[in-house]
Amino acid sequence: MTETERLKANLERLDLKRMAATFELEAERAAQLKTSYSGYLGRLIEEELLAKTERSVNYRIKKAHFPCLKTIESFNYGFQPTLNEALIRELAELAFLHRNENVVLIGPPGVGKTHLAIGLGIKACTAHQRVRFYPAMVLLDELLAALATKRLIEQLDDFSRLDLLIVDELGYLPMDKPRANLCFQLISRCYERVSLVVTSNKAFNQWGEVFGDEVIAGAILDRLLHHSHIIAVQGESYRMRDRHTKGVDREPKLPDNQPAENS
Repeated sequence: MTETERLKANLERLDLKRMAATFELEAERAAQLKTSYSGYLGRLIEEELLAKTERSVNYRIKKAHFPCLKTIESFNYGFQPTLNEALIRELAELAFLHRNENVVLIGPPGVGKTHLAIGLGIKACTAHQRVRFYPAMVLLDELLAALATKRLIEQLDDFSRLDLLIVDELGYLPMDKPRANLCFQLISRCYERVSLVVTSNKAFNQWGEVFGDEVIAGAILDRLLHHSHIIAVQGESYRMRDRHTKGVDREPKLPDNQPAENS
């Protein structure tokens, strides 16, 4: 085994994979530039630290379970001109996380609420924060399963150790009483401990219908909105825009043998 092969093997054994992959190229570059030994070593260490940071961020993004990857930078503000772009960019700096504040995105389906929620989640992962993304009903079903197996307290404790919990599509489907109670317990456990990003298509005065109980809805809203940024996202649905772009009619056509209503 040559000296170079031995060095590479030892770097790999130390889990310094980026250094093992680049030390020969960096040595040639250092020789050409007449870089000092300490400068050469410093360059290798910087590359290794960058690689470890990339692996850490990728791991956090994977563990967050985003349904897809969307960034704040790729959001089309021109399509939603009423949206407060300055506020979104301020939230993307993540000061709200350090203050344990919440973000509530309200608006009809397809206007970009989930895109913004994921974008904030990606920013948090990049800042080495602990993040989880859940569709609302999936989250509540998981809590219901934990309740059935007497693991609810453990599960709630796990959520309370996050930095950011994203709950998507709250209100798209009505809840029964057990799920409404579990939602209240989750919000209570996270209150002033964990930042929440919640998306919903329902105005706050309709949450009583969502939870099937005005008292529970009021208690949830009281805690969720106490320290929160409320963002209304209005405008046309992105999905409907895509249908128009592809030449698909908004309203389905009736078959030729089907009379139209009020004809």
